[in-house]
Amino acid sequence: MSLSFKRCGLILAGTAALFTKVAIAQTLTIGLAEDPDMLDPDRGRSYVGRVVFTGMCDKLIDVGAKLDLVPQLATQWSWNDDQTVLTMNLRQGVQFQDGTPFDADAVKYNLERSLNLPDSNRKNEISAIDHIEVVDAHTVKLYLKSPFAPLLAALSDRAGMMISPTAAEKEGADFSRHPVCSGPFEFDQRVAQDKIVLKQFPEYWNKDAIHLDEVVYRPIPDATVRLANLQAGQLDIIDRAATADLERIRGDSDLKLESAVSLGYSGITINIDHGPQADNLLGQDPRVREAFELAIDRSIINQVAFDGEFTPDNQPLSPDSPYHLDRPLPARDVEHAKALLKEAGVDHVDVELMVTNNPDSMRVAQIIQSMVGEAGFNVKITASEFASMLDRYSSGDFQAGLLSWSGRADPDGNLYAFLACDGTLNDGKYCNSDLDSQLKVARRSNDMAERQKAYTAVGDILLEDRPILYLYHPNWFWGLSSRVHGFKPYPDGMIRLEDVSLD
Repeated sequence: MSLSFKRCGLILAGTAALFTKVAIAQTLTIGLAEDPDMLDPDRGRSYVGRVVFTGMCDKLIDVGAKLDLVPQLATQWSWNDDQTVLTMNLRQGVQFQDGTPFDADAVKYNLERSLNLPDSNRKNEISAIDHIEVVDAHTVKLYLKSPFAPLLAALSDRAGMMISPTAAEKEGADFSRHPVCSGPFEFDQRVAQDKIVLKQFPEYWNKDAIHLDEVVYRPIPDATVRLANLQAGQLDIIDRAATADLERIRGDSDLKLESAVSLGYSGITINIDHGPQADNLLGQDPRVREAFELAIDRSIINQVAFDGEFTPDNQPLSPDSPYHLDRPLPARDVEHAKALLKEAGVDHVDVELMVTNNPDSMRVAQIIQSMVGEAGFNVKITASEFASMLDRYSSGDFQAGLLSWSGRADPDGNLYAFLACDGTLNDGKYCNSDLDSQLKVARRSNDMAERQKAYTAVGDILLEDRPILYLYHPNWFWGLSSRVHGFKPYPDGMIRLEDVSLD
């Protein structure tokens, strides 16, 4: 009998230990507004992809809460006198999630991959780099073709994310299916349109700041459904809470609301010269684009779609940016819009407007459809899943599209890739040599006055050509379970997982 009791005691102790282990395991579940595109920092282009990368891939430099640049994998950096050589000292004792050491050779490999991969979306961001020198295992020098002011900011985003050279060589074009980085969580599995699962990386260099065992990202396009899942305890954090739901979150004692001013914008990208779909009046005649804009009231969009919580604007840079232009919003003028269409030789114009299949985008598209319809535009709204929509943009299979950009700390990040003739995200293939020249002036100079002059010229050209009709600057809103602790909002919209824990 004593043996039986002893054995029973061992079983109970083992069971208690099991329950203790389960109790302390922490899985954070995050509801995203879209399903990310390719999980490859060089190929990816979606905001939600960056959210997932933030948990998985450390960068050379990070962005602080006040938009300052802070060390991550690079512990310090310095320029030579003429700003053409950047020396970076690298963090020691870091390894990638497959055991490959992080060192200067890995940095050289990553930056050269970003520059040379045929379908890299990072080329423009670091194109000023001429060559890279490995000084020693923990020191690297970047030699530039000419001074390039936005480089540090670029290295604080996807261009600065470090992936394992071993895994990149092994996987080739399939790297995004099995991504390997050096961040706090490693890739475990992905089920398209359902979930992405990351597991804690036990050898992470800053593991003392990581309190979660697992992170699950779930794409749920409908903001109301995201909130319902948060209230039901199925989610712990929701990104981009709808403005219509903010009062519900504020009034629920089991929830918390966090917010930050966004660096980004939402606007209508127009296909100017990207394949057969560009052969339409909106793409070919600036007067028709002006008429389309004059038929829109941005303030009404903000009030009806976003409860007045966003900032209406016709520019790509936030009003908080020192480079924002002091230009008034154009007032809605339907009669002038009609007159411009007549001047272009038409009374009516057919436009296909592509949008993401989420309620906020659909609501904005329907408001625009109704407004411009009064001026003679027949807008057909085409809703698409987000990743598929990005594919259509890349291939030129669109006439106009409602597209948001999460924004970057340096103004170049909101401009060059989308508007330069060789811009890697210039989906409409807009090209203006004068604008190109000014963008390059701003890239070469670290003098704020000179950059402001160049960006003023860029803004004036954009207001005239209208390749993108900028509509508003969103604000970031996150809904959190009261169980979540340590979350900090950042203007770049990323969900950083250091010091985050659950009750």
